[in-house]
Amino acid sequence: MTIHAKYENGVFRPLEDVAIKEGTVVQVHVPVEGQSGGKRRSIKDLAFYGMWADRDDIIDGVSYVNTLRNNPRG
Repeated sequence: MTIHAKYENGVFRPLEDVAIKEGTVVQVHVPVEGQSGGKRRSIKDLAFYGMWADRDDIIDGVSYVNTLRNNPRG
């Protein structure tokens, strides 16, 4: 979940309603000044990318998920 907020008087104030429980501890990522905060990472940068490359039963993700949906118990 991404929450846009404004920092004022030492407090981060959400710019929209937030559906999380009061008192929830969150992690805030503040982009370095001059860098775009909206740049999306490539999926290839994620740790799980290619983890099924050696499997013959998974040709592509969409086909694999459709097979599971059509026959969930194998």
